[in-house]
Amino acid sequence: ARFCLFADDRPLVEFTGNGAQILFDRAKADTYGLIGESMVLLGHADGAPRIAGVIRLEVPGDHKPEPAEPLVLPAPIPDNIKAMHLRSIAVQGLLPEAGLGLLAQARSLLGWHANHRFCAKCGNETTMEHGGVRRRCGTCNGLHFPRVDPVVIMLIVDPKGERCLLGHEARFAPNMWSTLAGFIEHGEDVEHAVRRETMEEAGLTIGEVRYHSTQPWPFPHSLMIGCHGIAETTEINIDPNEIEAARWFSRDEILLMLDESHPEGIFVPGKQAIARSLIQSFADGEV
Repeated sequence: ARFCLFADDRPLVEFTGNGAQILFDRAKADTYGLIGESMVLLGHADGAPRIAGVIRLEVPGDHKPEPAEPLVLPAPIPDNIKAMHLRSIAVQGLLPEAGLGLLAQARSLLGWHANHRFCAKCGNETTMEHGGVRRRCGTCNGLHFPRVDPVVIMLIVDPKGERCLLGHEARFAPNMWSTLAGFIEHGEDVEHAVRRETMEEAGLTIGEVRYHSTQPWPFPHSLMIGCHGIAETTEINIDPNEIEAARWFSRDEILLMLDESHPEGIFVPGKQAIARSLIQSFADGEV
């Protein structure tokens, strides 16, 4: 068996002469402080199980590290092993797609188990079953399963197909512009969610909606459903509670943003994000 180890919600990455790796054998996992009851089964590869688990941290009291704060790892862990944010691992391109997928699955499952220890029906403690695919309440026998939150993420194109709409949110890096996105509500289909979210955020009426692709997004457990939406109106009227700004961009501008050579210094998300795939498809003339 090989283990993906997490310190809080950050995977451990070992840096060697051959690059970065995220799998550890059981002896190292135990030495580094693996909490046995945290283990979940991710699947099998090369004839052996892949397991995720959390290590014990030497954190004083109930201190919760800030996102930018480095974690203090236990002394047995060597200096060439770092606890890194999954976003940072993806942005830096440290791992192949399969490795990122494994960490995404692990982070989502471990986070769900950590936050759902008690039964939503009766409030009593639940226990993990079947390698981590569900939890059971010993009091009312209620079963609880890991959740996936569907999110629409859409690139809006003007009626002539010459421009696309991008927005800027307060949480974005300065000068980064991206596609609009929002959670699908209960009883709503994908097309309606694209039209509703675009109207709420940018005040645009959307006609045809075309599916493009999907991407699991483990922050903490979303499934991004990528679409193109064809606008029927072009006058932007943003909701400042949703986004800071929105504007139309020509295909030439998008090409400059993809190359990070736009004269205004603006750019789009990196290759790890489905937003970039949607934007790239517009740049390539697919929509």
